Amino acid sequence: MKYSLKNPKPLDPSLVLKIIGGLAFAYLFFGFMLMPCLNTLTSIFTTKDANGNADPFAVIRFFLAGNMKNYVLNSLKLALCLVVTVNVVGVSIVLLTEYFDIKGAKILRVGYMTTLIYSGVALVTGYMFLYANDGILTSALQQAFPNLNPNWFSGFNAVLFTMTFACTSNHMLFLRNAIRGIDYNTVEAARNMGAKPFTVLFKVVFPTLLPTMFSLTVMTFITGLCAMSAPTLLGYDSINPEIVRLAGSSTADESFPQARAALLSIMLALFTIILLTILSSYERKGHYLSVSKTKAKLQKQKITNPVVNVLAHIYAYVLFIIYMTPVVMIIIFSFQTYGAIRKKTLDIKNWTFVNFFGKEDYSYLTSRGDYKIREGSISGVFSNDDTLGGIQTSFVLSVVAAAIACIIVVIACNYIFKHRKTGTVLEYALLFPWLLPTILICYSYRVFFNNDVWYVFGQNLYYERRVRILIILAYTVVKLPFSLRMIKAAFYTIDSELEDAAKNLGESPIGTFLKVKLPIILPSVLAVFALNFNALFTEYDMSATFASSHAKSYAMIMQAMTAEEGLYGYNVNASGRRCASTVFIMIVSGLVLYLVYGVGSRDLSERLEAKKKRKAFFDRIFRKKQEEPSEKAA
Repeated sequence: MKYSLKNPKPLDPSLVLKIIGGLAFAYLFFGFMLMPCLNTLTSIFTTKDANGNADPFAVIRFFLAGNMKNYVLNSLKLALCLVVTVNVVGVSIVLLTEYFDIKGAKILRVGYMTTLIYSGVALVTGYMFLYANDGILTSALQQAFPNLNPNWFSGFNAVLFTMTFACTSNHMLFLRNAIRGIDYNTVEAARNMGAKPFTVLFKVVFPTLLPTMFSLTVMTFITGLCAMSAPTLLGYDSINPEIVRLAGSSTADESFPQARAALLSIMLALFTIILLTILSSYERKGHYLSVSKTKAKLQKQKITNPVVNVLAHIYAYVLFIIYMTPVVMIIIFSFQTYGAIRKKTLDIKNWTFVNFFGKEDYSYLTSRGDYKIREGSISGVFSNDDTLGGIQTSFVLSVVAAAIACIIVVIACNYIFKHRKTGTVLEYALLFPWLLPTILICYSYRVFFNNDVWYVFGQNLYYERRVRILIILAYTVVKLPFSLRMIKAAFYTIDSELEDAAKNLGESPIGTFLKVKLPIILPSVLAVFALNFNALFTEYDMSATFASSHAKSYAMIMQAMTAEEGLYGYNVNASGRRCASTVFIMIVSGLVLYLVYGVGSRDLSERLEAKKKRKAFFDRIFRKKQEEPSEKAA
């Protein structure tokens, strides 16, 4: 049948969606990835001197002659030291729980994995609660050693110590899986040839872990280079805190602060690009150890030397104490009164739930010698308007951003697997944010959209409540690369024959995607959504970069309250409320991780077995209840 102008060919809905989707993605990519970052780059060379003349090299001269290079050197120093300390601690805790036969390994593993349920500001708060100038451990040490400097836990050493234990979570996730995947046949063969346990470890086990170790090293270096929470709270001059400070400054305060912040951001981006390029080049070489066809599960190795065995157990439990002490103390003190928290003393009489729920009045002595009552100044996390507002703001922004990131990536992956050439371009575009530090993306958004930008129809997205849209966009862009890597892996599990069968049955491409593909990848998509939400709900760095009173995150509000604790009788129990907030974050993060890595990671047989056990358990309970009345009647 021929089509004429009077009888035109109907439009294919999938083609229309492709055109609309392509235009929408191009609009978002150029407007919210490239243009803001290019604007940041050009701002370095458009600075003006005191006479108003353009001086493209003014910022660079300032960098070489001033203190700016010290921030870069400090960040490099921290990153290099973290590579050593994090790998030493991270590798050792994985070996102690997964490779060597250590008593109480399951309990040790729980302690080592606590950094997965609290991080950022919450984690640094836990260590400050112990080691700060008024911390529990510092107070105890001062009683034993009166000449001890109360501010000993600050600066570089404090940041290195805190981040060393904070950054081992990646080792517990990725290196642990790599060790579990080792073929035990190769280990057993080496031992049968007379190799000692540590010889097997260094010559057989470690070579198989090199790719994972290299990736973790690069991730650790970038984390140290872009550190924000720990340097800010512990007083260490590094790049990210300085960028945030300069972003909130003006030319009336100091020389061209915005251009200096831009230069530091670009330097971070260059470091990140170089490291990721090295990582990609290394991965392409394929440094992997071949294993036997019949793979055997790794069995834990006993440490035969009794002295080494004792030392290993002591080392394992010392690390366990370091990991667990902040968590335990925060949980305990979250149920103590503000007076007990300030004095760092435990007393069962001071047990209270006010840090979580309820309100109390606070009376204090004024400078005139009379008492003044501040109503409701002592309040809990869930009875304080500011903290509730922060929870609501962080929850909404995180849910929306995590959902948008997953939707974009699911649609993109479906296109990538169907169109190889153009799909590759799309994939690299989605991975583009990985080349840039988070701070650069957020800073670029703040500067570029703090005007009536034509690209967004003449709107100022940094103005008042519109900044929430800007934060959602930044959250989404930052989470696109991670979402792509995880969801793309799920698409590989789809059997192409299912799609062919749907087509043969006359199903449209859209229907095939919604009815066949989406149900298969949905568990993985929900897992990615949960992990994205988990990371965004407690984040501090990005929201601190935007620094707007109209979109204060949960972490920002708690940090501000603690800094102003007790001032003029307000927020008297801010430290207690921050402890309670950390406990709340642990519960939320732990629940999400359980749903993702616990229930969500089970296959169908495991789920059916768990369902069978639950049914048998409830059947026994109901049977007992039915038997009790019959026994009484008899």
